[in-house]
Amino acid sequence: MEKMVIVGSGPAGCTAALYGARAGVSPLVVEGLAPGGQLTTTTDVENFPGFPKGIQGGALMEAMKAQATRFGARFEMGRVTGSDFSHRPLRLILEEGRTVESQTLILACGAEARWLGLPSEQALRGKGVSACATCDGFFFRGVPVAVVGGGDTAMEEALFLTRFASRVHVIHRRNAFRASRIMAERVMRHPKIETIWNSVVEEVRDPARGAVTAVVLRNVETGDRQELPVQGVFVAIGHTPSTAPFRGQVAMDEKGYIRVSGVSTSVEGVYAAGDVMDPEFRQAVVAAGTGCMAAMRACRYLESLSP
Repeated sequence: MEKMVIVGSGPAGCTAALYGARAGVSPLVVEGLAPGGQLTTTTDVENFPGFPKGIQGGALMEAMKAQATRFGARFEMGRVTGSDFSHRPLRLILEEGRTVESQTLILACGAEARWLGLPSEQALRGKGVSACATCDGFFFRGVPVAVVGGGDTAMEEALFLTRFASRVHVIHRRNAFRASRIMAERVMRHPKIETIWNSVVEEVRDPARGAVTAVVLRNVETGDRQELPVQGVFVAIGHTPSTAPFRGQVAMDEKGYIRVSGVSTSVEGVYAAGDVMDPEFRQAVVAAGTGCMAAMRACRYLESLSP
């Protein structure tokens, strides 16, 4: 039986592993199908403290994993498909049917951005196509960009991008935003934002050049198509937390994010960190901070079990 198992190997999971390892717990990290998390699909990371010249997302995650490994954390490939927190020890079920039992668990399995599902979008992710304006907006100074979506997230992304882009085009498939009234009004009043209604993105150009040059839009009412020159596309249609294996085991909100008090879940000895419990900020530095908190809480819980 393990003392501490961490599910996920992004900034939250690696930081939890580092703190758990330095506390002498020798945590086991189940990496998941995407070791390193979403940062491995990001090219330049310029807002993580300590790297004044920036760092590649993959390189940052490799360094974090190496640091945790140095102190005794163990990383194992695998995907959690189920769980049972109804009794002790806590139990995880892995894809191949193997079970892992532990005294404490840290759920740091992240969330996945929802994408449009276009081959051209996939080809240009990290090369002008992004799901995070806070992460990548800085790279689009003085050029036109597009934001796809109609909810509060899309409004926030569009408003943030006005600090950098020369023009922000908000593309929405309906004729009214789903966002809160105050956010929608801010967007529609902003002089740098143009709204394109009743339209969907059919293609992002130009994968052959390895950079975004335009989007092809289709009007859902008329069927007419137009090409909109932009140099960045921000997809803001929501995120899906990777919490399916834990449904019915810990309390979650209506969107599937784990409910926490600090980093403690509804189950004693089970903690959550990073995007899996954070629908608001979704930043690597925030995830790392909550990973630290979760590991420290888990270590204190383990100490409480000692006779």
